[in-house]
Amino acid sequence: MHTAQPAAIMGGRPNPLRRAEAWLDQRGRPAWIITMVLGFVLFWPLGLATLGYMIFAGKFKRHTFGQEDHSMFCRHRRSHHHAAWRSSGNTAFDAYKSETLKRLEDEQEAFESFLQRLREAKDKQEFDRFMDERATKAAAPVTEPAA
Repeated sequence: MHTAQPAAIMGGRPNPLRRAEAWLDQRGRPAWIITMVLGFVLFWPLGLATLGYMIFAGKFKRHTFGQEDHSMFCRHRRSHHHAAWRSSGNTAFDAYKSETLKRLEDEQEAFESFLQRLREAKDKQEFDRFMDERATKAAAPVTEPAA
């Protein structure tokens, strides 16, 4: 069900504040921030009111300005609810995408296990060096200090 705006029902012009909000929303978060800073510079209560409205209305949130969902580029591969797992409607592409994503996940897991083995080898090497130095110091003759 579509609900009409009060200005549209009465045949008048929309509220200038709503028009300004829509104009700023079209230009994104930087426009809101510039407006807030100018408000602080010109008349600090105006900047404070703008900041309060931005916080109250959620203008700092990413999805507020109609930005696309870039979560398929997210590094958290274990959250399978993001855009990368949605169907595009093209079965051939979906099959290719799922195979490619599976291959990339396997490669990432193999690389992470390689890095883990590399860290373990480095730790072992450092530990062995420490133990060798300790054994060398323990085997060295102790010299008595001259009194």
